[in-house]
Amino acid sequence: MKTVVNIKVDKDIKVRAQELAQDFGLSLSTVINAYLRQFVKEERIVFSGAPKMTVELEKMLGIIDRDIKNRKNLSKDIKNSDDLDNYFSSL
Repeated sequence: MKTVVNIKVDKDIKVRAQELAQDFGLSLSTVINAYLRQFVKEERIVFSGAPKMTVELEKMLGIIDRDIKNRKNLSKDIKNSDDLDNYFSSL
């Protein structure tokens, strides 16, 4: 059986949460239900957010991706401990 829960939330938070839920292909109701299920099941509250990539890291990964595609700045394949020793000796 379903029921309705009325809560007061800042309008900006509600709009941003709806947009974010939509980005994940979910409704805000689905997200809230999932959080409530987790809260009841685990009997604890967890506040966390997925880490976001910084602009600097994004640029660095772009350079690395381009180097890989152009086969630049790559080390040789290391298949055994001798290869590893030789690689470190060459540095």
